[in-house]
Amino acid sequence: MDDLREFIFTDKDFAHVQKLIYEHAGISLSEKKEDLVYSRLVKRLRFHKISRFSVYLSLLNDPHSSEWEEFINALTTNLTSFFREKHHFEALASHVKRNYSKVSQSQPIKIWCSASSTGEEPYSIAMTMVSLFGCLAPPVKILATDLDTSVLEKAQKGIYPIDKIEKLSRLQTEQFFLKGKGVQEGFVLIKPELRRLITFKKLNLLSPEWPMKGQFDVIFCRNVMIYFDKDTQYELLEKFAQKLPPRGLLFVGHSESFPNASNVFKLEKHTVYRRV
Repeated sequence: MDDLREFIFTDKDFAHVQKLIYEHAGISLSEKKEDLVYSRLVKRLRFHKISRFSVYLSLLNDPHSSEWEEFINALTTNLTSFFREKHHFEALASHVKRNYSKVSQSQPIKIWCSASSTGEEPYSIAMTMVSLFGCLAPPVKILATDLDTSVLEKAQKGIYPIDKIEKLSRLQTEQFFLKGKGVQEGFVLIKPELRRLITFKKLNLLSPEWPMKGQFDVIFCRNVMIYFDKDTQYELLEKFAQKLPPRGLLFVGHSESFPNASNVFKLEKHTVYRRV
């Protein structure tokens, strides 16, 4: 470790962080992540006015400590954008159009965005469905979950810096966003009709039981499983398969592939899997 760091962070401290985040969130931190861990957690040490990581980590000895939520939130990566990996949303629209011609508000298409971060992904899903059905109230229900409560709060508000939508078309920005005025100038707000299509909930994907009833038609779990080891990935894929019908699709991240799970998922196209 770097002796010039402001706070005392030893190899033992880093190993302790690795163990805790793996046990509670399934995230495998490589040795290359030492600096990242330091930079993410140092804010918590300043908040508690603590100078040693070992003292900070002792706060987590209590499994009911409120610091657990802050600890996990700090170490969760939340890089996202509207229509990230655009081909996924095109594939989603094509899949729904091909397979769900007879849907209604009483039996809507159910989509689960299992790592929603600050909301850009589930809102992109909602925009795709609105455009496909040609109305602001399509027969679609979207569940958006995340382990990080701080990003879920941002997602629910639906407020973004205006530069977040600079790559969207003029039609999309006018159809789906309200531009802020006065003190809100420089920000945009997702229109309420779009927000009504999405339910945001906290969920740890590694929880033994998921509270959702029934199946989904489509699941998005992008750029999450890359942080898990192979055994954890397979266990999660088995659980996703149970939540999908045979024609259901699983969308994953651009660098994720699962040849070891061919008994539950078949590769449909690049980073899009169909349940076997």
